[in-house]
Amino acid sequence: MEAIVYEEFGGPEVLRHTAGAAVPEPGPGEVRVKVAAVGVNPVDWKRRYGWVEEFYPTTFPAVPGLEFAGTVDRLGEGVTGLAVGDEVLGWTKTGAYAEYAIADIVVPKPAGLSWETAASLPVAGETAQRVLDLLGVRAGETLFLHGAAGVVGSVGVQLAVAAGVTVVGSASESNHAYLRELGAIPVAYGDGLADRVRAAAPDGVDAVFDAAGHGVLPVAIELLGGGGPGGEAAVRERKERKERIVTIADVEAEKYGIVFSGSLGDPEAVRAGLTAHARGAAAGTLTVRLADTLPLKEAARVQELSESGHVRGKLILIP
Repeated sequence: MEAIVYEEFGGPEVLRHTAGAAVPEPGPGEVRVKVAAVGVNPVDWKRRYGWVEEFYPTTFPAVPGLEFAGTVDRLGEGVTGLAVGDEVLGWTKTGAYAEYAIADIVVPKPAGLSWETAASLPVAGETAQRVLDLLGVRAGETLFLHGAAGVVGSVGVQLAVAAGVTVVGSASESNHAYLRELGAIPVAYGDGLADRVRAAAPDGVDAVFDAAGHGVLPVAIELLGGGGPGGEAAVRERKERKERIVTIADVEAEKYGIVFSGSLGDPEAVRAGLTAHARGAAAGTLTVRLADTLPLKEAARVQELSESGHVRGKLILIP
């Protein structure tokens, strides 16, 4: 089958396009899917570099990619509720940058939902929902979401706003109109961020969702009235208080006593959330901005684009 494979950690040059990869076989409780579209995520190139082994250990040769949309091609032993030919979206266990992938977390693709949009939902939806649940934000509260115009951030904005939460979102000024459309109050990145957030939320913020990193955790701590970011006593106090800050992007979170969330949640909860998000996308109540769609053989270039940080929206690969 066609696939993208890498056999060592490194830059985009380690990715190899092949038409001779072995077709995987589903085990008990698994399905094989003929992939129609693949969602590209920053974690794909972070895994390629070997930066997130704690959460996503790699076995070589490896196929990148976590999320896909496609058609069920074969059922493993014990699978119920699915049939060959069903259109689904979900998470792969064998890598999504391939013609075929194995999965055990899939949900039906609603009729009328494009393959590209379907493939953009699993990672962004699950990540955003997981962090909002960890933060415990409730109607009437105010959330500061750093990196609000990114794919995960924009989904987080929509889910939080729909739950009655006021969202102050940071983004480049070129994305401020987009954030207003989603229901957020936009603020610009850069020096003086804390002051701009306070101006947008004069009564303060109740929680912080860091979807972008770039050293924002000290600002998050300041916004919640915490002590200085450094020092053992400050970190210990922060952990004991369970301060309402979660990052998905700053690997130095532990240094500040902040939660880093990078692991998939309970499978049943993931399925339920993905089903709801897919239905919302089909109904037009949840949107994901698509940036570009390219053939699978362009995977190295697409990962370079993702790593550049200058892409607006979701990048999609088509096997």
